[in-house]
Amino acid sequence: MVRSHGSDTGGRDHAHGPAPVVKFHAPEVVFGLGALAEAGFAAGRLGARRPFVVTDDGVQEAGWVQELLRHLRDVGLDPVVWSGITPNPKDSEIAAGYQRYLESGCDVLIGIGGGSSMDAAKGIAILSGNGGSILDYAGVDRVTRAIPPLLMIPTTSGTGADVSQFCIVSDTTDAVKVTIMGRALVPDISITDPRLLTTMPEWLAAATGLDALTHGIESFVSLAHNPLADGHALSAVRLVSHYLPATIQRPQDLDARTQMAQASLEAGLAFTNAILGATHAMSHQVGGLLDLPHGVINGILLPHVIRYNARAIPERFRALAAAVGLPVAGAPADEVAEQLSAYVRRLGDEVGVPSGLRAIGVRDDDIARLARSTMQDACLTTNPRSADAVDIEGLFRAAL
Repeated sequence: MVRSHGSDTGGRDHAHGPAPVVKFHAPEVVFGLGALAEAGFAAGRLGARRPFVVTDDGVQEAGWVQELLRHLRDVGLDPVVWSGITPNPKDSEIAAGYQRYLESGCDVLIGIGGGSSMDAAKGIAILSGNGGSILDYAGVDRVTRAIPPLLMIPTTSGTGADVSQFCIVSDTTDAVKVTIMGRALVPDISITDPRLLTTMPEWLAAATGLDALTHGIESFVSLAHNPLADGHALSAVRLVSHYLPATIQRPQDLDARTQMAQASLEAGLAFTNAILGATHAMSHQVGGLLDLPHGVINGILLPHVIRYNARAIPERFRALAAAVGLPVAGAPADEVAEQLSAYVRRLGDEVGVPSGLRAIGVRDDDIARLARSTMQDACLTTNPRSADAVDIEGLFRAAL
């Protein structure tokens, strides 16, 4: 019940000369209303006999875990549920989940929930195949041995963890988030059923939607952007701009939920192949320090990072601005980026995200520490404009 790992590179900047060969990583995708019914067959295709279901209490209360278990049992599987995970999964929680996985004699790992549940499932898989502490694998391609098969089922519309090669874990000793990245972490199968998004609280719909928007924008301007990822990035940005407010205003609107589910999926496909940038590198640090919703932090930081990056690659922001419906034809590139930055801030206002980091608990005294840890984050390596600790401090202060 294992699969091999492989190297990851993503694309590379191809602004000058012919585009290089591109690797595009993606799981098998099952998408659409009612898709959860396919979970038993999907797990069976991965060789499951006793799948380990990783989730949280909120998803259980919403009834989705019970429906999943029914589909798994209908095909003769004997699932075990573990729900000892909190938002922003902790290293200690993943260690506890791994012990439960071993004791249960399970095989395939199924993550059902938001990014926390899916990242926890990935973390447990890493330990199952490689041992040690989850923090040993921070960085790129540190997972060198095969891991159990992964089936992911998102219940939010933004993290992209169901299709990505990322696993984000909170280091509880140093109060930072660490990024684990590598081809081994791309799930085998992703099942997206938009029905599961209807039970998100409003704040979570807003946060994960802004996360998807950030994924789309950052992957499109990343140093590792490539033609295969670009289309997904632009589609995700367009869908979020059109449908995120509708999901806040009409939570049971299944058409809007379906469009946001697609936005999350496409944004995930984009960023797992083109990687991200400074917004995520910075957001991980704030989330690790204060244990706050990742998408909310992204929504606060993104307008400032757009302005910063536009000084290096203003033209890349033109297509993004057009995707959200801004009238950019003929406008100077620097003005286009400024319009996009202002648009992102207005969207944050519309869905209830604070305008500054101070409102969510960041203090002036935190800035230097946050900047130092940002410099160690893998996402910063593909930011289109280089940044040192002084630059990052300036961005944090602008966002206060």
